Amino acid sequence: MVKFITVFGATGIQGGSVIKAILGDATLAKEYSIRGVTRDTSKPKAQALAQKGVELVTANMDSKDSIVSAIEGSDIIFLVTNYWETGDPEVEKAQGKTVADASKAAGVKHIIFSSLLNVTKISGGRLPHVKHFDGKAEIEEYIRSSGIPATFVLPGYYMSNYLQMLQKGDDGSYSLAYPVSKEAKFPLFDAAEDMGKFVKPALKKPEKFNGKRILAATDYYPVARILAEFEEVTGKKINFNQISADQYKSFLPDYMAQEMLENHLLIEEPGYYNGTSLQESLDALEDKPTTWKEFVKKSGFR
Repeated sequence: MVKFITVFGATGIQGGSVIKAILGDATLAKEYSIRGVTRDTSKPKAQALAQKGVELVTANMDSKDSIVSAIEGSDIIFLVTNYWETGDPEVEKAQGKTVADASKAAGVKHIIFSSLLNVTKISGGRLPHVKHFDGKAEIEEYIRSSGIPATFVLPGYYMSNYLQMLQKGDDGSYSLAYPVSKEAKFPLFDAAEDMGKFVKPALKKPEKFNGKRILAATDYYPVARILAEFEEVTGKKINFNQISADQYKSFLPDYMAQEMLENHLLIEEPGYYNGTSLQESLDALEDKPTTWKEFVKKSGFR
């Protein structure tokens, strides 16, 4: 019997990757019928999904009744919340909890949630402003307390960030500025290509991954390795500048400066995933995740 999966953020980076992975997997494509939740079903990205057989629906993330209507009949849902849409952690947390409540009311059998760690807790209160992590951690706790079987996939540091952060100079070389040292280890992740790869284990074996966290990253890359591999692939020199906290914040809008500073300080200490090994998560994959070298090559840095 065909099962239903409802994917929130269907036209976004993570949701889109999940749908791509299901459609591209011979077993899952037969096992699951996909419903995609998106804000505007008339947009080209949404229509492209509809042409691939994805049922499209809209939902008011602040309304339990609206969400129940959107997910009705679903066996599994993939949930991603968008902190940056409002920049208000209370809105994100309320929306995540509302989806959890709606899932329980609708009889959903399993939730796969795009989560993150509570930075305030794992840093012992040293880094209290990384709200886009802490809010997701609180939603995870709420889902766990709901009694609904669930798996939590924790996305790593987006490789696509470097498309904006690497600055090209007049001489053709690149530069990168961070408020951390060359030894800081970034768990790099090609979200658009690989989120679905890390979700697939929970779709194929939901019982095995019930209550588990899957850490979605290819490897821990020290900054020095990020630089060396970039130079190896592109043939271009890249200069690294370790800058002060105040310098780093001066490059960013006020509303996000402290949050993004602490987000990077987290990577140095206690670590993005609090020092947890990636091996168990990588061992669960059927598909090889994208390496940093592969990402640089396909991104066309010149």
